[in-house]
Amino acid sequence: MSEGPMQSYWMQMSGSDALLELRDAPIPTPGPKQLLVRVHASSLNRGEFLPGHGKPGAWKAIGGEGAGEVVSAGSGVSGFNPGDRVMGRCAGSFAEYALLDAAEAIPIPSNLSFEQAASIPLTFLVAFDMLVLQGRLKAGEWLLINGISSGVGVASLQLGKALGAKVIGTSGSAEKLASLRSLGLDLALCTRQPDFALAVLDATEGQGANLIVNTVGGTVFAEDIRALAFEGRLATVGYVDGVVHADIDLEALHAKRLTLFGVSNRLRSKEQKAAAVPRFIAEVLPLFAEGRIVPRIDRVMDFAHLPEAKALMEAGAHVGKVVLKMPRAT
Repeated sequence: MSEGPMQSYWMQMSGSDALLELRDAPIPTPGPKQLLVRVHASSLNRGEFLPGHGKPGAWKAIGGEGAGEVVSAGSGVSGFNPGDRVMGRCAGSFAEYALLDAAEAIPIPSNLSFEQAASIPLTFLVAFDMLVLQGRLKAGEWLLINGISSGVGVASLQLGKALGAKVIGTSGSAEKLASLRSLGLDLALCTRQPDFALAVLDATEGQGANLIVNTVGGTVFAEDIRALAFEGRLATVGYVDGVVHADIDLEALHAKRLTLFGVSNRLRSKEQKAAAVPRFIAEVLPLFAEGRIVPRIDRVMDFAHLPEAKALMEAGAHVGKVVLKMPRAT
């Protein structure tokens, strides 16, 4: 499969703008412990279009997660065969074919479409990291999610409810919040301002949130500290507001024995990133197979419409994931 062209999207950062280009490229050959996957769907994630992901001025193949069928495997791969349906985090997934490290490959439950599967690996692995691996969320605890209508926000809501948590979400859109009630959202706070701590304390009978997921950034960081419970945990997963510095109330940090942690794979090795995949397959994948979690897709768009899909995501006009449907490879 190393001969012949495929279509692939490439990106170049020019200042704060991302230039996109659809190119013909050779179909890659899987190396050791890699799978060649014919991609059927891939979803968008805001972080891959931000400055700092890649060298300034350099072009790179883009896309961070996808779903498709195994075409072939490199040496040292076991457990996967041609035709197997797989999903996973992989570089260059906005293409007809992509290479997937076998350690990142996740079998697709039979009840899920390729489009649904493509919306799972990155966002739900991030949610698993925040809520389970680092966040230690327990049934009955309160989970607060800032910017809950984002892909990661919705995934955190769904996983949090599956774990038995009570979930509070903030968003500037009452319409988006209303659409998430069917997923189990317990309390919707319609605000884009750092003014929600009192409402959180009131809802939790003065306790505060046990775990907070901050997808917004520095604008709400100090308010999150105020909203945390004793021994509360605060996960910072994004900063769409562009505010990357914030004050820390050291007295609250000290007295409430708080835990603050970041969620990013940028500096992690492949081995570190893949370490959680077996637990994810064992603990979270059955929730999809049983229908207890159904991926929330805002819309599916054709592969050729990536620029429009990117604009839609960046405008915040979606609830859940925006997915690209790939053309059938020949």
